[in-house]
Amino acid sequence: MNDAESAKAGSSDRPCAFERVEGDEAGGLLLLCDHASNAVPECYHGLGLPRAELERHIGYDVGAAPLTRALAARLKAPALLTCVSRLVIDPNRGEDDPTLIMRLSDGAVVPGNAGVDAGERERRLALYYRPYHAEIAATLDRMAASGRPAAILSVHSYTPVWRGVPRPWHAGVLWDRDPRMARPLINALRAGHGLRIGSNEPYVGALKNDTMYKHGTSRGLAHALLEVRNDLIETPAGVLEWADRLEPIVAGIVADDGLHRVRFYGSRADGDRTTEDEHDVEA
Repeated sequence: MNDAESAKAGSSDRPCAFERVEGDEAGGLLLLCDHASNAVPECYHGLGLPRAELERHIGYDVGAAPLTRALAARLKAPALLTCVSRLVIDPNRGEDDPTLIMRLSDGAVVPGNAGVDAGERERRLALYYRPYHAEIAATLDRMAASGRPAAILSVHSYTPVWRGVPRPWHAGVLWDRDPRMARPLINALRAGHGLRIGSNEPYVGALKNDTMYKHGTSRGLAHALLEVRNDLIETPAGVLEWADRLEPIVAGIVADDGLHRVRFYGSRADGDRTTEDEHDVEA
């Protein structure tokens, strides 16, 4: 068994680093779910947390995995989902990010992360972080070789209340410099469904070395990160509603040939979503 197969297969002590959903790699869409699971390898003894804490949004993105799988099935798109809780290690951070392994998350102290040293950090990177990103990179390489570079849609969810303040959006789309996927997604959700959709809300999409930067921005691929409020997709009925809503929108966006050109966007002023130094590169 090679390293990639081991990462997918896992074991009782070492859950898989990622789950792969097969799809049409010539179809031009790759779905990702960075925070799909709240599983903690047995060797970490639940990180010292009560199970109820891992069931909260600090452990994973509630509803994001079933929504990703539903979209993959409907759109016949490949998908990659993580298999380990973001509290073990957060794949949506750069390797040098101080929040890569959280010691405190939304008021919860994480005892199992208190004594993480450089060696343990490297172990988690090698077992659970790098295999996921390597598989994303390999999948994107194959999709580019098919002649139709992929657009990337990353599916997340967020808690409806943060530090006592309600969040008014039904969903948000995060993006940095490349508007090709984000703007039509925002516009379609707002126009056709009467929803309050945030642009870079409840978070900002300009996080260097996160998953979208690593695999989208740095490659010149169209990409967007979708955040759905987790109380809207915490049940199968909610997932079905959002899959019904998103399927035709995403299919229509992906059908645009302009989405599948490698395109780099240069520098922009802080807070200014207008791009500068935009240029195409033939794939």
